[in-house]
Amino acid sequence: QVQLVESGGGLVQAGGSLRLSCTASGSIFSINAMGWYRQAPGKQRELVASITSGGTTNYADSVKARFTISRDNAKNTVYLQMNSLKPEDTGDYYCNADIKTVSRSTSIFWGQGTQVTVSS
Repeated sequence: QVQLVESGGGLVQAGGSLRLSCTASGSIFSINAMGWYRQAPGKQRELVASITSGGTTNYADSVKARFTISRDNAKNTVYLQMNSLKPEDTGDYYCNADIKTVSRSTSIFWGQGTQVTVSS
């Protein structure tokens, strides 16, 4: 069993900041890429940012220069620092991770989501 648990969402005014965290636990052998996705009301889930085990990052154009993804491999945790937040950043944020379990099978696991609301 593998679990991903997110935290750090909430309500913030436009221009403010939030930091999301996501920790993986359970029968983990290794973690490859980790990422953050978001889903706004009535829209499809979209990639926000991703990071490989080696630290290579990728961002959606809409968040470049405002959001920073990082990870602590020792803690199996990925972070998303969100600055200069805009109302259009509102949505449910989900982390995911490409994990090889102790049984050596590899799967994509998802967290339960954390809500981010940016007021104008």
